[in-house]
Amino acid sequence: MQLVLLARLLSVGRAVLAALRGRLGALCWSLAPLSLSLPLSLSLPGWRDPGPRPQREQEGDDAPPTPTSVNYHFTRQCNYKCGFCFHTAKTSFVLPLEEAKRGLAMLKEGGMEKINFSGGEPFLQDRGEFVGKLVQFCKQELELPSVSIVSNGSLIRKQWFEKYGEYLDILAISCDSFDEDVNVLIGRRQGKKNHVENLHKLRQWCREYAVAFKINSVINRFNVEEDMNEQIKALNPVRWKVFQCLLIEGENSGEDALREAEKFVISDEDFDRFLDRHKDVSCLVPESNQKMRDSYLILDEYMRFLNCRNGRKEPSKSILDVGVEAAIKFSGFDEKMFLKRGGKYVWSKADMKLDW
Repeated sequence: MQLVLLARLLSVGRAVLAALRGRLGALCWSLAPLSLSLPLSLSLPGWRDPGPRPQREQEGDDAPPTPTSVNYHFTRQCNYKCGFCFHTAKTSFVLPLEEAKRGLAMLKEGGMEKINFSGGEPFLQDRGEFVGKLVQFCKQELELPSVSIVSNGSLIRKQWFEKYGEYLDILAISCDSFDEDVNVLIGRRQGKKNHVENLHKLRQWCREYAVAFKINSVINRFNVEEDMNEQIKALNPVRWKVFQCLLIEGENSGEDALREAEKFVISDEDFDRFLDRHKDVSCLVPESNQKMRDSYLILDEYMRFLNCRNGRKEPSKSILDVGVEAAIKFSGFDEKMFLKRGGKYVWSKADMKLDW
């Protein structure tokens, strides 16, 4: 009887000691951030020093970035063959619509405020219906402050604006030259359609349907000497994003690339001269290779974040499989550079107060 009682007392004693160890361990971890150098030397039976805390807990600044602005390249297919393209048609995969919506809802929950749909050419899929439904979902259901599209503009019809224009904040049209011969050299043309004439038509539709109009230009060896001041001022976009031609291994450079963009590359000095020539254009937003490489959150067709820090696109696991927080850790995203390059701006058309 006494042995049974003693065994029970020992069992209770071990439980108490275990609880004390847990409380003391928690106390040590909570005091550590205060940088208190207390010589806590615990010698309770079975207790072991947990050692240094994980790096993230020590520094407190290694939390994953917030996906404030995301570029979702849901398709790699395109009807143009731009020689410097760095998101080429390596697959024809496109997520089912409901899976894409699920991922977008996860991003909204993770802090996304702006979504930009890109490609490839986003209007290729279902003749623009796929991207239209995503635009409507993001604005109407997710209530995102900003929904935008980057397109070459060749496949956009007025009926699309009639159906989905109210849900779109910004339409960015890629235009690298106002000389059609240069556009042909670059590969930004299909058939006999005039890219510049189509650009002006899209500008007018954006006015009619209250969509902010933006122009993206990649400065390269074929257009670096061009003077675009007059044309840009006449079109009056809300932003004119001017990119320096960028090489990405496996996309537009290297053995397994679908493009050979080396002949398009310009020096930093060439790029600066182009910018200086257009310094009086108030809507100009320049982006050098240094600013561009790590300051974009790029989501591919499988909803994987693409890390470009090593000069090629290295994918994370899909957010659909591991969640946004786990996937974004491998994005290589430089949040400070994103803010420094002006990545966050007045991007909701409700706040722009534009004269459409």
